[in-house]
Amino acid sequence: MTDPIFLMNNLWLMVAAVLVLFMQGGFILLEAGSTRMKNAGHIAGKTIFTVGIASLVFWAVGYGFIYGEGNAIIGLSDFFFGDFTSFDAEGTTGSIDFFFQLTFAAIALTIAFGGFAERGKLAAYVLFAVLFSAVVYPIVAHWIWSDAGWLATLGKQDFAGSTVVHLTGAMGALAATILLKPRLGRFNKDGSANEIFGHNQVYTALGVLILWVGWFGFNAGSTGGVADGFFGYVALNTQLAAGAGAVAALFIVYAMTGKSDVPTMLNGALAGLVAITASCAFVAPWAAVIIGIIAGLIVFFSMKFFDKAKIDDPIFALSVHGVAGVWGTLSTGFFATPELAAMNGGLPGLFYGGGFQQLGVQAISILACGAFAFIASYLILLVIKAVLGGLRVTEEEEIMGLDISEHGSYGYPENMQAEIDKKKTGA
Repeated sequence: MTDPIFLMNNLWLMVAAVLVLFMQGGFILLEAGSTRMKNAGHIAGKTIFTVGIASLVFWAVGYGFIYGEGNAIIGLSDFFFGDFTSFDAEGTTGSIDFFFQLTFAAIALTIAFGGFAERGKLAAYVLFAVLFSAVVYPIVAHWIWSDAGWLATLGKQDFAGSTVVHLTGAMGALAATILLKPRLGRFNKDGSANEIFGHNQVYTALGVLILWVGWFGFNAGSTGGVADGFFGYVALNTQLAAGAGAVAALFIVYAMTGKSDVPTMLNGALAGLVAITASCAFVAPWAAVIIGIIAGLIVFFSMKFFDKAKIDDPIFALSVHGVAGVWGTLSTGFFATPELAAMNGGLPGLFYGGGFQQLGVQAISILACGAFAFIASYLILLVIKAVLGGLRVTEEEEIMGLDISEHGSYGYPENMQAEIDKKKTGA
């Protein structure tokens, strides 16, 4: 197929896929910066390794379970994907579309792994990566993004994955945090929380910036083409929501604490990005700003809620990806315009005279997908726990740090050795 527009569509989708894959670098810096130095090498290494696992599993069965011919629950064909001859309506080749979809699956897995941070066994990561990539993510994605999926037939609106990627990953993280229990020293016997500060805010901020840039592949890339320039509109909404989320989060944390807390502001930017992911192709720019503001506000209160509930979420995956993902999914039911709904599927939102029908579909999808992702992840982790004799490293290994206990070397060898020498000499 040599039509110039089709060639550009393929090029754009390939560039977008690379941007989404590069978001893994953002997650490495975000998670490593938000946790302690003694676990930094482990966090970086397991991210690369599990992306490799996710790629192989998605190639073998994941893509087929999503887009293969099957039924309303699951696809049942196109396993061990190798199609380079077919084209979709935009002229996109099967292999490029496969690569684009694979990068989304890897992001959902990385979000889920936030619940393991600083205490999960490497073997638990490996087994969970296989089963989450083979079962949990593909089934949710099939329900919403496959034409045959039961939520797709209801007109569910999730343009780039507030539900499919972010809520699904967050529910996996929630199951992990519950079963692994809090890190040592995170909570006192009276229930009060102790802060365990990350070791590098610069890493965290750079990670957020990389994720922000990668999100244009995530959202704008989901247009699948360049002919009408609509990807620029999606990018505009994405940028506005992210900026609004950052500003709103900084405002609320200052109003509530008197301090302009940097991690909260960074999480506000990410919450805005997560929230606009579902609605970026359905709403007007002014609504994108409102969606981002609300996301930035609720992420602050969500973080406080999980602390009070004694749920240890080191990188705030439950708040940033879970709660903001829920809000983003609901937001199309409020703000979807008639014109954009007609173009991209579903019905107008409540504020545009569409009534409660689209909002109801969005709410059903949250309940169904959230419950499935949590229950399936919880059961998978229970099986892994039985197989491995536990999901969590020993207390001694956790104190030592996963760099040395799981891998035999430190991510910061000079710094860590200096600390060890100080302890030995009593300095």
